[in-house]
Amino acid sequence: EYISDMCQCLCGRFPTGLGRAEDALTRKRARYLLQRAVEVSAELGADCTCDANGGTGPSLFWWSEKKKDELLKFWENYILIMETLEGNQIHVIKPVLPKLNNLFEYAVSEENGCWLFHPSWHMCVYKRMFESENKILTKEGVLHFLELYESECLPFSPDFSEVTHLLPPLCLARRGTRQLVGSGSPLGLKLQKFLVTYVSLLPEEIKSGFLLRFLQKMTSRHWCAVPVLFLSRALASVPRCKALGVEGLLALRDVLRCTMVTHQVLLRGAAQCYLLQAALRLVDVEQVSLGDVSALLVSLRQEESLGRGTMLWAELCDWLRGNERYFRQPSASGSQGLQEASLTTYVKNLIQEYVRSPAWEEGSLVPDGLEARLTATMVLLAVDVEAKKAQNSGKQRTQNVLGLFLDPLLGALVKFSTNAYVPVPKTDRCLQLLLTLLHTCMLRGSGAQEDEVSILLQSLLMSASESVSEFILRRLTMDELRTVSDLDRCHLYLMVLTELIHLQLKLGWKAGAPICRVISPLKNACIRHLQETDSGQEPTLARQIQRVTSMATLARVCEAIDLQPALQRESLNTGPLERFLSTLPLNQTLQKPCAEDPESSSFFEESSSCQGWGKIVAQYVHDQWVCLSFLLRRCHPLEPAAEEDKLEPSLPSVRTPAQTLCAALDALSILPSDRVSPVFCCMKALVPQLLTSSESLCVESFDVAWRVLTSLSNTQLTFWPNLRAFVHSPFHVFSTKREDCYVRVCAIKFLCLLDGSNTAHKSFMEDLAIKLLDKDKQVNQSRARYYQNSLQHRVKNRIWQVLLTLFPRFDQNFLNEIIDKIFQAGFANNQASIKYFIEWIIILILYKFPQFLPKFWDCFSYGEEKLKTSICTFLSVLSHLDIIIQNIPEKRQVLKQALLVALQWGLSHNFSIRLYALVALKKVWAVCKALYMEECDAWTALIECSLSQAESVHGTGNAKKNWQRIQDHFFFATFHPLEDYCLETIFYTLPRLSGVIEEEWITLGRFSSFTDIPSGSGPLWCFSRTLLCELNPGDWSQQDAGTGSGEADGPSEQADVQKKIIPWGHDLLDADLELALQDRAAKLGKSISRLIVVASLIDKPTNLGGLCRTCEVFGASVLVVSNLHCVHDKQFQHLSVSAEQWLPLVEVKPHQLPGYLQQKRAAGYTVIGVEQTAHSSDLVQFCFPEKSLLLLGNEREGIPANLLRQLDVCVEIPQQGVIRSLNVHVSGALLIWEYTRQQLLRRAGAPS
Repeated sequence: EYISDMCQCLCGRFPTGLGRAEDALTRKRARYLLQRAVEVSAELGADCTCDANGGTGPSLFWWSEKKKDELLKFWENYILIMETLEGNQIHVIKPVLPKLNNLFEYAVSEENGCWLFHPSWHMCVYKRMFESENKILTKEGVLHFLELYESECLPFSPDFSEVTHLLPPLCLARRGTRQLVGSGSPLGLKLQKFLVTYVSLLPEEIKSGFLLRFLQKMTSRHWCAVPVLFLSRALASVPRCKALGVEGLLALRDVLRCTMVTHQVLLRGAAQCYLLQAALRLVDVEQVSLGDVSALLVSLRQEESLGRGTMLWAELCDWLRGNERYFRQPSASGSQGLQEASLTTYVKNLIQEYVRSPAWEEGSLVPDGLEARLTATMVLLAVDVEAKKAQNSGKQRTQNVLGLFLDPLLGALVKFSTNAYVPVPKTDRCLQLLLTLLHTCMLRGSGAQEDEVSILLQSLLMSASESVSEFILRRLTMDELRTVSDLDRCHLYLMVLTELIHLQLKLGWKAGAPICRVISPLKNACIRHLQETDSGQEPTLARQIQRVTSMATLARVCEAIDLQPALQRESLNTGPLERFLSTLPLNQTLQKPCAEDPESSSFFEESSSCQGWGKIVAQYVHDQWVCLSFLLRRCHPLEPAAEEDKLEPSLPSVRTPAQTLCAALDALSILPSDRVSPVFCCMKALVPQLLTSSESLCVESFDVAWRVLTSLSNTQLTFWPNLRAFVHSPFHVFSTKREDCYVRVCAIKFLCLLDGSNTAHKSFMEDLAIKLLDKDKQVNQSRARYYQNSLQHRVKNRIWQVLLTLFPRFDQNFLNEIIDKIFQAGFANNQASIKYFIEWIIILILYKFPQFLPKFWDCFSYGEEKLKTSICTFLSVLSHLDIIIQNIPEKRQVLKQALLVALQWGLSHNFSIRLYALVALKKVWAVCKALYMEECDAWTALIECSLSQAESVHGTGNAKKNWQRIQDHFFFATFHPLEDYCLETIFYTLPRLSGVIEEEWITLGRFSSFTDIPSGSGPLWCFSRTLLCELNPGDWSQQDAGTGSGEADGPSEQADVQKKIIPWGHDLLDADLELALQDRAAKLGKSISRLIVVASLIDKPTNLGGLCRTCEVFGASVLVVSNLHCVHDKQFQHLSVSAEQWLPLVEVKPHQLPGYLQQKRAAGYTVIGVEQTAHSSDLVQFCFPEKSLLLLGNEREGIPANLLRQLDVCVEIPQQGVIRSLNVHVSGALLIWEYTRQQLLRRAGAPS
């Protein structure tokens, strides 16, 4: 009964405390309670059960004496795992993870395959891993769970559904280190398999709730684009089932509209496709209406995912057709409608409701277009569904259905020109629907052509073109647009007008066509409005809005004339237009208007606020440059700049290209980055005229344009059009390949063709090399983050690739100028690939010009503290000394110097430096033995002994593996600086082997396939003559990727693992700092002894920090130091690891020690000195009193004589070696442990 009551009381608290508690103290208490429950159950030996779900499912905690051994083993492993996961050291945690597999083996019955232990225990483990601060551990946890569920036949448990809600976003976003660009994330693919398997095992009654929570989790946290893509793909792979209702569609809409709104365009489009596929597979059509479905579809962006003519559109049509009769009917419609009419009826009612006149308010804004997109999408879906039905019954049915849908819209459009009182909101909605229908009906995809539905739709809409064009003419020219909100209407009218022009040309341009008749009046009215002046008065809002409208209209007219020459031939006399545009003041800004009259003052205050006026001015300037671009193209070819003095007043913009280009630079400085395309187009026409007369102005224009363009790099929808316009401007080429390596291949092949004997070529290459070295130094000094494959890393990688390519053209005089810069680059903090390139070029320099060897030896003369690990770069060069000395007749002196350097740095305190130095020593000594150098005979014993000692010292553990790795590393074992000197190694092999991202690799075939520039000849164009290209990536100093290595096999069940006492979390630390130290220790359950350690005589912070940590670990009552400020020393903190925050510290100066010792002796303490004296007691035989005070001596002088007289006893540590004493920290630690050991034995009742 006792055990049963205890189980019922505690078992519900275990998972809560272990998995959900946010502070380490609560989790530790939960582990203690669990461990205590297991111990008590084992001691009493009575069977008990604690049910988790009212008797259904596996028990949360149970005990059976028959299975005592299995239960003890399970709980021992479980508690060990939970204790280990409190830390962040992956080398401690990873060996414990295989024990998690054993937990699953114990937890599942071999007889019936059911759970023996409740799965919530396992969920606590995974929750701790997923929420770890160590990202490697988080990834290991996700990978472990997904692989386990994939490989093990585990019983179903709803508790595992929590795993998908805990998935950290970044884990799904990472590619494997050995995977190529474009490969899927391993975790994303495993999640897909898990979700398919898990959902298929879910009972139907809970499947809906699980998927709904899954979708809601996608909206409840900040996800980046790649995880959302893989989550969406996983959802789309779930087998078909009726799981999602109205709430599920709403959750999908939230993902589309909220979670993904800021994502990168291509990834967002792919995720939208997957989410729609998931909806088609998982929606229960009997629970949703067509209105619910259409609300979801309108959240998909046509230009990114759901485009007509795509496979997704066809799949959606098939789904609508197959489920048409099963959709839930709205309550108002009852059960009306046959199978064939349900979708048709819905769309017909939809468009009738859309066209119906809305309530009109003065100054109402243009609708946002969402309802128009919904209506247009459903109209075209319904038409395409009907077209699929009518495949065997003729095409007339499709035409009839389309006409049925569009009758309300066409009826409203034809009244626009005859009814002057049509409400403005109704005209806005009808024009929006017309425009959206035309955009949506266009087929997407490669090789798309117009289909029958598109042709029918365009023909029907053109029947209302006369009425619509006359309405637009009236609205744009008759001063009807007078407010800021009317500018959106102006934009809508101009878009409709452009579409009507395109349709008329597509259907056949005819003289006197309705759309043609409005172009000329529209152009003349715009010019007239723009030429009007304000007669010295401040402009009104209506006047300025009309100017903006006229300029925007004129820009669209110019674009239409430019794109469709038929407009110019049949309807326009462009002479007045060209003269007006040529005299147009460029970059003219609009003065902010004043209130027109008291009646419009309130409306003015609302409409012409400062917030939106800047956008209006930017649009006005943009339209100016659109018009000027048209003018410059019309007047091509332009007159040369030399005739600028012969100005013709009629065409000043054309006759003064320098002034126009200066105005373009001004425009780039004031226009938003996404509105600069017409300025680039103007620069394309202006720059060729000014290259000879105004070269500096052209260069400045390129620089400014490039800065504007790079600011758009994250906005792909506007970046590529602007890039295309920019490339045409400075380069004036037709091929604008987006492949990055294309430009690099061109540049490298050009540099390879330069002739070092040509003075101009030589000067150019030397100047380029100096600028590249300066750029490398600038990157080194930059504050930007410098990590593998960062922008800075890629820049430096390309710099040194070019320098290696140019090296054969460098002579000794030039190298004498830059050799110091190259050596200084070697001292910088560089990524692996940069180190290899720098080392390679230094080897080539020393091989070709041994005169620079003295400068090379000077690089080893700096102190180790200044060099740190950068000296490894020069030690790597030293390991290739056999190549360097090939051109040196007298090799002995160089080899002796190399041996001296290698031996010197082989004694370094830094492990990596010692490894590099030993490799260099080994290789240099091999050269010496090969040359039979008699001068080195005296060194033979020393060096052979050193190398032999290195092999034996590095015989175990990580040291052995690192020693073997560095010897087998490609740069020392395979790479040959001369035979591997080729473009293939520089641009492909070396970047591949050094971890550079694949985007930076350029194969030799890429150089050969580009034939615009001929390939050169010589060693650079040959293939590598070594086996370097056949090696796999792998750096000795980096951890092996993946788990494929032999050492990755986890320890066996019997293998021992590290078990650290984990420091408490910072949240607990901060909360308890105000408590007294003793109270804090009591709160944590720490046992405080009655030992006092006096370290006032110790000077070094490292010894004090180590003692502080030792005293805290073994529970000393107090540590006495000479100055409490020592705790702020970095060396102290490095060794104490925050122990000073949990241990009482007392300050007693050395001169105060006699009084302090006397005081403690009076309090009953035995004063014990740690010192070797004539009457010292042996530590092995000494019995510590409970109240002991340890006095530690100074590092050099020990305990002074005046204090020795105050000691009750001196204790010394027995020694077996030659050295006379131990470090004071070590001595103190030994005595503190011996005291603790004796006290523990005394409490246990055992003899000490």
